Amino acid sequence: MGETLTAAFKDIAQRIELHSIPSLTLTDQQFLTGSGDGKPATVCGEFRIAQGAGRLPVIVLMHGSGGMGPGLQTWISHFNGLGISTFAIDGFTGRGLTSVGNDQALLGRLNLIVDIFRGLEILEKHPAVDTSRIILMGFSRGGQAAVYAAVERFRTMWKKATADFAAYIPVYPDCGTTYLDDTKVTAQPIRIHHGAADDYNSLANAKRYAERLRKAGADVELFEYADAHHGYDNPLNFGKVIEATGSQAVCGCDIREVEGGTLINAATGKPFNYTDPCVNLKPHVGGHEQATIATRTAVTAFVKTTFGLA
Repeated sequence: MGETLTAAFKDIAQRIELHSIPSLTLTDQQFLTGSGDGKPATVCGEFRIAQGAGRLPVIVLMHGSGGMGPGLQTWISHFNGLGISTFAIDGFTGRGLTSVGNDQALLGRLNLIVDIFRGLEILEKHPAVDTSRIILMGFSRGGQAAVYAAVERFRTMWKKATADFAAYIPVYPDCGTTYLDDTKVTAQPIRIHHGAADDYNSLANAKRYAERLRKAGADVELFEYADAHHGYDNPLNFGKVIEATGSQAVCGCDIREVEGGTLINAATGKPFNYTDPCVNLKPHVGGHEQATIATRTAVTAFVKTTFGLA
């Protein structure tokens, strides 16, 4: 019985800390121009220190438009069970938000990148963190933040920490917007995971961006999973495909940044708006157990290699 219980407790953190993260709430234009005129905001980072001694590797986790949901919890437990600490950032509660799926304009598209970089400043000062072994992983809107946090232009604008990420793992991110200089990224590896049936953030957009990055010399790979819909790693939705009525999915839009940090709808030449006809208000979400297992297997192998774990 004792041995069984010991094995069962493997994924329990030895310590949990909640850290206040001073950040900013920014419009898209403020973020893209590096303006510090945003509204001050305090968000939270849940730091779960895995079982182990000394300085441990850390995965920074960034949630999507629905906040910190069931899928995120399973990843936290999984990484903690591998002896890897997790720092999950809640970018919503401190801003008075629970979800932005039905009103994406409530928060700038890349605002979560600022939260991530501010959280990195906290981690680099913590005695339980190996600053040479920190990976960023994000999901959906958080996956968008995870992939574009590698863009050198945004790093120059918003990253103050000396520590850096050893790798980036975006999961079903929105890659449909073309930003100025968005193929000039850090040399660290980017590993994108996406469902082929996703009509919320499309695989096609992720493929196009990954190909542009490859041509620019980036270390990027994309893993695709047949029949997997958006949010496929949510275990509460395994075997289900649900219409997320009212959610604003922009994967059918061609959004581009122009000088001055303005995002335009390329089809109209006018500033992009979530009321534009290209916005899909009936996207789907759905859990897919096989795709989740495949993603976890690939991510685990990559993380262990990156962190030098047996």
